[in-house]
Amino acid sequence: MKLRRGALRAALALVLLPLLTPAGAVEPISLGLAIAGAAASALTGFISYPRLYCYFRECCLHRHDQRAAAALQENLDKKLFGQHLVSKVVVKAVRGFLNNTNAKKPLALSLHGWTGTGKNFVSKIVAESIYKRGLQSKYVHQFVATLHFPHAHSINLYKDQLQSWIRGNVSICPRSLFIFDEMDKMHAGLIDSIKPFLDYYELLDGVSYRQAIFIFLSNAGAEKITEVALDFWRNGRTREDIQLTHIQNALSVSVFNNKNSGFWHSTLIDRNLIDYFIPFLPLEYRHVKMCVRVEIESRGYTVDEDIVSRIADEMTYFPREERIYSDKGCKTVDAKLDYYYD
Repeated sequence: MKLRRGALRAALALVLLPLLTPAGAVEPISLGLAIAGAAASALTGFISYPRLYCYFRECCLHRHDQRAAAALQENLDKKLFGQHLVSKVVVKAVRGFLNNTNAKKPLALSLHGWTGTGKNFVSKIVAESIYKRGLQSKYVHQFVATLHFPHAHSINLYKDQLQSWIRGNVSICPRSLFIFDEMDKMHAGLIDSIKPFLDYYELLDGVSYRQAIFIFLSNAGAEKITEVALDFWRNGRTREDIQLTHIQNALSVSVFNNKNSGFWHSTLIDRNLIDYFIPFLPLEYRHVKMCVRVEIESRGYTVDEDIVSRIADEMTYFPREERIYSDKGCKTVDAKLDYYYD
């Protein structure tokens, strides 16, 4: 069916209207149905309104679920080193959740391990796999305990604000992603305020939270993870022999009983609302070298193995006797490269 140019121009004008008006003057959500109806009518089915609209504006769940899972797998395989458990569990958990059309609760992942082992990096990759703009997406919300919740005497205020923020954003986009960093520095009791949103409720005040994703990042439990990894090493077994069953229960108990953690005696753990406690193993010398190579390549330089070795050698390792694991993971690789490349 051929369309007249006037009809096409009219439909495009309706779709582009929110883009051409001053910020805050037009609310795209409120115009959604009206624009969709007008565009569909004017174009007589020739153009799919949502697809055209999302070409110009970021939409909730911009990528198809299958594409998101594939992107997640590819990026973890290429960019994450020494974390076989993380790659396996995160991919399966996120893929299964995105493909589940009848989830009973939101997905809740808790990532644990020493600084520099990849927790923030993985949460970034998850965000990028679901939304093209990643952490910059308006549907991805990141909280840092020491920045957003600094004062112990304001916990009640923080609880109210946090509930309002989550409720408002999930109302706009059911597939919202919430990332809580520095859980080990969060005031005990604060995170329990989001318990209703993670529970098995179909609706809360008319809103469903079952498509949302919550990711928690914490250094708490790192000692237990290292203990298991060292035990395997001392018994002549490789880190790849470690399975989630070897560590997950001990990790959750350790975090639950850690008085210096935001999860201390948390109802989220007590009520089994965290779906997976994911251990990030401490990184070895060989993994540090992998990080250095990737960082050099990302800067457009040819990899110099002498520089790779020198940077890896500059790291400090623990335990003191065995010197197996980098105490900062790959966290300072970028800064150390600045010394060699200006």
